[in-house]
Amino acid sequence: MSNPTHYEIIVIGAGPGGYAAAFCAADHNKSTLLIDMDPRLGGVCLNRGCIPSKALLHAAHVKSAAKAASTFGLDFEEPKLDLDKLRAWKNGIIQKLSDGVQLLASKRKVTVIKGKGYFENSSKLRVETEQGQLFFTFDHAIIATGSRPAIPAAFDLGSKRIMTSTEALEIEDLPENLLVIGAGYIGMELGTVYAGLGSKVTMVEANSSILAGADPDLARPVLRFAQSHFETLLLNTKITKMASSGRQIKVSYENETGPAEAYFDKVLVSIGRTPNSKDMGLENTKVTLDAKGFIEVNKHQQTQDPTIAAIGDIAGGLLLAHKASKEAKIAVEVICGELSEFKHEIPAVVFTHPEIAWCGLTEMEAKAQNKPVKVVKFPWAASGRAMTLQQTDGVTKLIIDPDSERILGVGIVGEGAGELIGEGMVALEMGATAQDLTEIIHAHPTLAETIMESAEVFFGHSTHVHTPKPK
Repeated sequence: MSNPTHYEIIVIGAGPGGYAAAFCAADHNKSTLLIDMDPRLGGVCLNRGCIPSKALLHAAHVKSAAKAASTFGLDFEEPKLDLDKLRAWKNGIIQKLSDGVQLLASKRKVTVIKGKGYFENSSKLRVETEQGQLFFTFDHAIIATGSRPAIPAAFDLGSKRIMTSTEALEIEDLPENLLVIGAGYIGMELGTVYAGLGSKVTMVEANSSILAGADPDLARPVLRFAQSHFETLLLNTKITKMASSGRQIKVSYENETGPAEAYFDKVLVSIGRTPNSKDMGLENTKVTLDAKGFIEVNKHQQTQDPTIAAIGDIAGGLLLAHKASKEAKIAVEVICGELSEFKHEIPAVVFTHPEIAWCGLTEMEAKAQNKPVKVVKFPWAASGRAMTLQQTDGVTKLIIDPDSERILGVGIVGEGAGELIGEGMVALEMGATAQDLTEIIHAHPTLAETIMESAEVFFGHSTHVHTPKPK
């Protein structure tokens, strides 16, 4: 065996955390190797998550918007769905973005290898490739292997009719009847896609509400949409058994009304994700895992092994692409001797209809912490721009410290909430006060004005809603 090739930094996993880490390492003039098992770079987010789901959500939204246009005098024929063309369009976006990541890796002189990494020890890595085994040594390694959809053994019948988000995003066909198990952000987004494209969607959630983590007032418009567009939405309901039955899946469930059963053409299981931390040779290092299999890290993304860092889903916490990308830069900066740590707010966005986004302290968290706050809201029914978009069920709210008047949290539900939350993040990071937001001139008519007017509500003088002035 020839001597192993040495790299200063090896990154395992080429998702939005992994390739960001590799690119940052290269920008710091470190010799860098990026390893991934997928034929296309970009990880779950680009290939089987964020990007394809948003493409399909856009298609479903356009179809729904065409139907809704009749209310203001535009009538269209019933849209005809060409699944092959939709799939090709979606895959074309993925391929173009993945090719872009590959090109950026090449321009930065990052070596890319397709294969599975296995730690021989804390400074040596074996990579299984189609051409055979390759060995590398490193000064530092960054693990960014991500996560995969969780599916309980009782649901895993070995049937193609039972899907995770991975299979659902391939959209090989459009089932007439689809069961979605789990009303979290993945279930709600994909339920919206399939319902929008024409499936009869039944959703089952074990909890009493949808979108755990979101304040109830923000989730309420999404709940109303689901109740009107899904065939059925069952809360406080547990699946007790699933079994193949001819060309369908027989599902038994139970709630306060008692046991029941139904038949579905396909079932989407969306109850969470599990870390990809097995079969990596971590036992040959000092890296430690928590009870759920996530790698334990500190605020510098360092593990218990001084040569190994971990970022993204594999490091636990919120499983979000933008969190992984930020952690990537922190990990590399720390390796390069810079003072860097994760101390930032993380925005959450759910691309349902309507969208929900929030950052900082939520109203639920404030109540749980017995933290005194002032909650102010601006209803989109008072927004001219929301009216022109037929999005008047939206709400913008601010969580404000009553003493310092600093913005502690921002929550938005409505069209483009994911774009609007950026201003909320700036307010949090810059330590803005409610007065600061009222002083900033916002273009009119825009949805962004609702952030300014929410701040004005705090002082009792919002232009477009009447609120009593505080004493």
